[in-house]
Amino acid sequence: MDKNVPTLPVFAIQRHRLTVDGTGVSTLVGAYGCPLQCRYCINPHAWNPETLDKCTMMTPEQLYDRVKIDHLYFLATGGGVTFGGGESLLHADFIRQFRAVCGPEWLLTAETSLNVPAAQLEKTLTAVNDFIVDIKDLDPSVYEAYTGAPIHPVLDNLLLLARSVSPDHIRIRVPKIPSFNTEEHINHSTEQLKEMGFENIEVFSYIT
Repeated sequence: MDKNVPTLPVFAIQRHRLTVDGTGVSTLVGAYGCPLQCRYCINPHAWNPETLDKCTMMTPEQLYDRVKIDHLYFLATGGGVTFGGGESLLHADFIRQFRAVCGPEWLLTAETSLNVPAAQLEKTLTAVNDFIVDIKDLDPSVYEAYTGAPIHPVLDNLLLLARSVSPDHIRIRVPKIPSFNTEEHINHSTEQLKEMGFENIEVFSYIT
């Protein structure tokens, strides 16, 4: 395998996800790696180094060969491939190369916490159509207690995203996290997001 070709440590490929992970019919690609350790994470295996040997390393061409079976579904519904995880933007180089392989017709969506270096987000701005952002909570103490990580990369990247991408291509998810945030925290987060220019804000409850 060419060492210059980025690879993705894939742990799941889920087809025919209708409007769940983006517009139209989408295929969700879950990849290993995450800077967070959220208390109620639904994919804790994605950040456990002991599970890395269970992943399938794929090049952009190999992933394209796996998912192109749904090409007609993608075109008919305006769907495509959604990168999740884990943290999708850790694999920005792969996503950029995948866009070059699949071409411009498919909708590419990134599910992200935005807790990555700004350079990683910048790399995907011309490759990804839509962003689904799970911010956890914008209160720094709540965020760090829940994720085990500082919030400042998220705040910086929210501002970058607001400047770079049309708000109709960004969905912000604000969870109600049992034992971590309150209605007051949630209201403060949503107001702060609106002040940044975000419009599509979804409040939902984590099922623990």
